[in-house]
Amino acid sequence: MLVSREFEFDAAHKLINYRGKCEKLHGHRWKVRVTVKAPLKEDGLSFDFIKLKEIVEEKVIKKLDHSYLNELLPQPSTENIAIWIWEKLKKLPLYEVKVWESPATSVTYRGSE
Repeated sequence: MLVSREFEFDAAHKLINYRGKCEKLHGHRWKVRVTVKAPLKEDGLSFDFIKLKEIVEEKVIKKLDHSYLNELLPQPSTENIAIWIWEKLKKLPLYEVKVWESPATSVTYRGSE
């Protein structure tokens, strides 16, 4: 079973060595979907949504929300943010992390394959 939970956070960043609008300081309302893969257990659940929410909020969202992402990552591209989130949650049975920087643009990361 694949179990997912979505989250949002607000943060600012600028892209280093990039030419275009995103080289300047700007912010986004980011959206993140964390998906875990777990077998269906006898109780009819595979992974508790509440447990997933608690873990992601503690390890990821509290650190990213209303932050300046360049203080966490040297190049806070959407791709690098997805990898950073994966690393923070790697003790979970992760399947994928998806990060949107706008409603029309996103990155999906499934670990180093």
